[in-house]
Amino acid sequence: MAASIAIETPLSDEVRVLVKALNAYLNPLSPPEFQFQMTVEQMAGEDTTVFIARDESGTPVGMGALKLFGENMAEVKRMYTLPQVRGQRVGVALLDAIEALARQKGVKTLKLETGNVAGFEPAWRLYERGGFTRCGAFLDYPDSQYSAFYEKALI
Repeated sequence: MAASIAIETPLSDEVRVLVKALNAYLNPLSPPEFQFQMTVEQMAGEDTTVFIARDESGTPVGMGALKLFGENMAEVKRMYTLPQVRGQRVGVALLDAIEALARQKGVKTLKLETGNVAGFEPAWRLYERGGFTRCGAFLDYPDSQYSAFYEKALI
C-alpha cells in the first residue's frame, strides 16, 4: 500500500479516532501506571510533531510523533497503524519520517518506550529492523517489566 505521510495537527477528529483506537489496543496489555499515553492536547505541544499516514482515499491509517528534548535527544511517541494495514510498511514509512525530521533538527539520539509484554512483538520488530537497539530506562520512565526501551544514534 502506498500511504502518504504528512505532518498534521493531532486535534482533528480523525486523529482523535486513531488515538482512541491505539489506547483501546494498549489499555488491556499492561497496568495503567505503566502506560505513558500522550493525549492529543499534549501531542499538540510545540515540542511535538505528529505524522499521519493516509491511504489512497485519504483515510488516516496510522500515526507517529516526534517529541523533542533539545538537540541531544528526541523520543518516538504514539506509533500506531490500523490492523488492516499492518504488514504493508506503513509503520516503516512513519518511523522513517520521524527519523528524518529528527536528523533535520540535529537530534543526536532517538529513543522510545514501548510495552514489554505479549502484544508488542510487531512494535519490537519494527524498531529493531529500523536500527534501534534495546537500552535502559530514560527520562522519568520507571524501569519495570512492562516497558522495553530502545535507542538509535543519529550522529
